[in-house]
Amino acid sequence: MPTRTAHKKYLRHAEVFPNVWCPGCGHGIVLGSFIRAIDKLGLDKNKLIMVSGIGCSSRMPLYIDANTIHTLHGRALAYATGIKMARPDLDVVVVTGDGDALAIGGNHFIHAARRNIDLTVLLLNNNIYGMTGGQYSPTTPETKIATTARYGNIDPTFNIVDIAKAAGASYVARGTVYHVNLLDNLIINGLKKKGFSLIEVISQCPTLYGRLNKEGTGVKMMEQQKKDFLNIKALERLPPEKKEGKLPIGVLCDIEKDEYTERYRKLCQFAQNK
Repeated sequence: MPTRTAHKKYLRHAEVFPNVWCPGCGHGIVLGSFIRAIDKLGLDKNKLIMVSGIGCSSRMPLYIDANTIHTLHGRALAYATGIKMARPDLDVVVVTGDGDALAIGGNHFIHAARRNIDLTVLLLNNNIYGMTGGQYSPTTPETKIATTARYGNIDPTFNIVDIAKAAGASYVARGTVYHVNLLDNLIINGLKKKGFSLIEVISQCPTLYGRLNKEGTGVKMMEQQKKDFLNIKALERLPPEKKEGKLPIGVLCDIEKDEYTERYRKLCQFAQNK
């Protein structure tokens, strides 16, 4: 079981607190969930690499006492791929957001999943560009307000988990910051899985998305997560009329398939023997 002192082992010095996130933001809950996951697994922080791009979620590695790299906007998966190819023995985790991963970084996301490279991706989805002013993102629901969609977003919404599954990821899951015990387990399973692991985390942004769309405080938005998201097994048991407006959480894909760095090294060995 995770220890009560896990934060002392895995967090950097206290000078980095209070954290960068706004009051009511869900990202701090994800940070706690991730720390409990790596503590339960007993990961060696000297072999843990955390890579992030640009955005509110991408500040998370700042707080983890591990090997961390803060990269360019949308390029976290490209950097992480290079690290994993060079050092497949390391645990490489990418922390990214819906804008960072799916807009400017969308191509990297698809191809990292297609290759099934052994990365664990925490994709924190708050439906908006939070750090840069509240622009709409690829996951902003249609009709919702953003600073660049003052009369409502008309772009169709990306379904993150469906994209990951279709592209070829071996492990795909969705959790919320309300269902935190489930989230802990989803992250643990993703870290253990050999191959591309995607955990979408629904996290609220009361400062921009919540204010612009009159959805209330962080607590109110978390209460809405409780209503809108159901465990996939419970959701499957509901009659069709009660499934409307509900989205599944839990493990949505868990398959065994070849991992990219292992295939690459086999190819190199084959080439050397020719």
